[in-house]
Amino acid sequence: MTDTIDRLAGLTAHHPLHATRQERAKVAIATQACEDLLLGNRLAGQLSQAERLVLAAEQARVSGIAALEAEYRTRAHALGDAITPALRQILDTAGTTTGHARLDAMLHFVRTLALNPAQSDQAALLAMPAAGLSVDDTVLLAQLIGFVAYQARLLAGVQAMAALGSVAAQAATAVETAPFVHPANLPAPGEPLRRNGFTSETLDWKAWLPVLNPATATAAQQQVLEVSHPKAKTMDFYLLLGRQPEVLLERSQAFNAIMYAPGGLSRAEREVAATAVSRSNRCVYCASVHAQRFEQLAKRNDVMAQLFDDPDTAGTNARERAIIQASLVLTRTPAQLGTAHIQALRDAGLSDLEVLDMLHSAALFGWANRLMLNLGVEIWPQASAG
Repeated sequence: MTDTIDRLAGLTAHHPLHATRQERAKVAIATQACEDLLLGNRLAGQLSQAERLVLAAEQARVSGIAALEAEYRTRAHALGDAITPALRQILDTAGTTTGHARLDAMLHFVRTLALNPAQSDQAALLAMPAAGLSVDDTVLLAQLIGFVAYQARLLAGVQAMAALGSVAAQAATAVETAPFVHPANLPAPGEPLRRNGFTSETLDWKAWLPVLNPATATAAQQQVLEVSHPKAKTMDFYLLLGRQPEVLLERSQAFNAIMYAPGGLSRAEREVAATAVSRSNRCVYCASVHAQRFEQLAKRNDVMAQLFDDPDTAGTNARERAIIQASLVLTRTPAQLGTAHIQALRDAGLSDLEVLDMLHSAALFGWANRLMLNLGVEIWPQASAG
């Protein structure tokens, strides 16, 4: 199977990191399947493969991931006459507008979400249908942007791991630690933690675009809703993403493979990475979900309170601090993630598989946050809204 991440990171079948990636083969397969679907020629609609490749190349460019930009540029040029003069202008003169309202609206959307997802709002989203893009293709564009954000960050992480090289696995050294004492200034785990505009309580989410009616959805849409989430037929998030059922299905495969795979990084520490990214991107909804899951798994909320207050100084121990710092760099400036960040994770006691799990989780929430932030808005419980 062709694997873009392996190829662009220079991983051959004999490279130790390739073997580590194969320990998470389900993630690698799901990642490639998402790419093949989103950037291949299978999907029908107004948003052509040529447009998707050019927009992906532009997103990789502004994100600073040169290898991915070059990959999608090359694929776009290979389409020949399918690359219109306006698309060629984007490829040849980065940063300019084309004078075509629909394409320029999509370019603005891509660039905003690539760098500052929290700046996206309802008006930015509704500019897509206003410029002539169907609701279904607007959802497809949002998924494309989310995926490229994830892929770019995963590639940056794998490249940094490859540059550092592998080391022989070492047995973990037991460290005596004092019994955990819950900080007196924090609510007990399970009670709402509300700090600095973030919370661990359960929020709702409202889409800004028309969602599917489960009663009139197609058979393919019904099937995907059935397998996506137990409450998918009553949740706006899934009812909106269900407009692109194949994409939702592949994304769900990737999400589950990353967050729930056995072994490697603990489930709780994956939630630390997810919450750090969500806090940095100011995705209140995702931060609430994953702070709550961390509390359920770890039976404490101290590091979540620290993340809500100041992610740059958060972490109750060396492992958490290393995970959070690497997650923040990957979120804000993925091209700047380097060997020093990977070494810091190793120095904190993470194995290469645990490092890869951390990279997967942090990169994944570059995708999840962009969907939540640009397709709708969180709804607070009425008692907490004020």
